[in-house]
Amino acid sequence: MRIEQTKRIVIKVGSALLFDHDTGTLNKEWLHSLAEDVKFLRENNKEVIIVSSGAIAMGAKDLNLEMQNLKMDFNQAVSAVGQIHLMASFKNAFEQNELKISQILLTLDDTEQRRRSINARRTIDTLLNLGIVPIVNENDTIATNEIRYGDNDRLASRVAQITSSDCLILLSNINGLYSSDPNTGDDGKLIPTVTEISEDIEKMIGDSVSEFGKGGMRTKIQAAKTAMLSGCHLAITNGSIQRPIKSLFDGRPCTWFEPSKTPMAARKQWIAGTMKPVGQIVIDDGAVNALKNGSSLLPAGVKSIDGDFERGDVVEVYSLGNLKIGVGLSSYSAKEGKSIMGHKSDEIGKILSYSYREEMIHKDDLVLL
Repeated sequence: MRIEQTKRIVIKVGSALLFDHDTGTLNKEWLHSLAEDVKFLRENNKEVIIVSSGAIAMGAKDLNLEMQNLKMDFNQAVSAVGQIHLMASFKNAFEQNELKISQILLTLDDTEQRRRSINARRTIDTLLNLGIVPIVNENDTIATNEIRYGDNDRLASRVAQITSSDCLILLSNINGLYSSDPNTGDDGKLIPTVTEISEDIEKMIGDSVSEFGKGGMRTKIQAAKTAMLSGCHLAITNGSIQRPIKSLFDGRPCTWFEPSKTPMAARKQWIAGTMKPVGQIVIDDGAVNALKNGSSLLPAGVKSIDGDFERGDVVEVYSLGNLKIGVGLSSYSAKEGKSIMGHKSDEIGKILSYSYREEMIHKDDLVLL
């Protein structure tokens, strides 16, 4: 895998990189270099999403509290304080590099529930189209389950999955996956490429946990599994240096986890094979031809709708001759679809008083049979 070939990149930044180990303060110089890297990626026509830890560490520092002694409810409160300072630091560093940022607060539940994940994806897509860098944080303040090891590694892989990103970079304090723990003095060798996470790979995983972060190599391998299943390449690399992303372009050692399919192929397999259709849409001949030529399904081509489905549900698409054309995720509920079917896309807002998107089913959410 060469990073030059990627189009949409998710970068996961851990607390151990954001904070100076000796003083416990924010490493402003490193954060500024990360912003330089993002600017470099943007100049090379890459879309960039960042998943960052650090809110709890930042809040604990601001309140003069010891992170290790905080209970869950305190963690949540402290993260609410730290989140403000964290995003202000990102904003300052990125604005110095002429980059605009935005904040997206997510939990794992948000990425696992289909309708909420669709909303998150479309918001992120819109921000990227506007040239804005989304900064995704774990929404610790409302999480109902305990804040546990590696949430942001897993969250980063979920973000890569729902946004159909083709590259996820986990910035760590180690060059990648080794055949044995290099900290033990053994003659461990860096593994440059992994195409399958086998039992042998699992045995290589250590349980090291940093002072500031809550993740180790085990959670990164779990993230790699999710990424590979969604068609996303994943790199584990040492992020403690200045300009860590630029160094990947220059051939810095790392471990690449290589998927066997593309993000779009993985997404369409997920749509076609893992969810049961709950409605049907019948379309005219013109719409059938448009779909076969790679277009999205517009409301104007819809002739009838059956079933009681909601936005984001899977529906079957049929021709007027009752031939099943495909399956896809509907951008509108059955009730909304019946109101806009047969109408032009620019009429949706007038009819519904709002508009999610121009398509009844976007081509990226449609699998033709």
